[in-house]
Amino acid sequence: MFWQKERHRTLKGLAAGAIGGLVGSFVMNQFQAGMSKLFEDRRQPPEKKERARQAQGWKEHRQPDDTDVENATVKAAVAVSEAVFHHELQPEERQSAGNAMHYAYGTLTGSLYGMVVEDWDAVELGAGTAFGAGLWLTGDEIAVPLLKLSKAPREYPIHVHAMALAAHLVYGVTTELVRRALREQLKS
Repeated sequence: MFWQKERHRTLKGLAAGAIGGLVGSFVMNQFQAGMSKLFEDRRQPPEKKERARQAQGWKEHRQPDDTDVENATVKAAVAVSEAVFHHELQPEERQSAGNAMHYAYGTLTGSLYGMVVEDWDAVELGAGTAFGAGLWLTGDEIAVPLLKLSKAPREYPIHVHAMALAAHLVYGVTTELVRRALREQLKS
């Protein structure tokens, strides 16, 4: 009986975290888009402004011909599509696949966060800011460059790192607030 109650509680945490992560991903995208628009260079041509407004992925990776720019989530989506589904994404599919990758990753990490918080209160530290900062550090600063989805961190100006950290803090706090509200509704 105790085992079933614990498993039920863990599943509720997973579900609340998944929804929190999904909402957090959306809010993070809106934050990034707003910040990009706020800080865009008004002298840039429209096509460069559009790239700057791309909702996710502050860091971009230049292709060998240096004409096409893709962010890390698009590159990850291309890699997953080819490795898992044996499908080469067409240019018109890439941005949508990158968005799907962003939301899938945000939902997955939110669900794991929701499960862990059920048994380890310290994870909630800073109302989700520690979670967001941890994702930024392990994802943006370590894993993404190691996977060659972006350049090395030292190749980006400090403001790019600061913006990415801020976006992940927004994600972490939003995920925690939504998770907490849902868990309050799903008491046990």
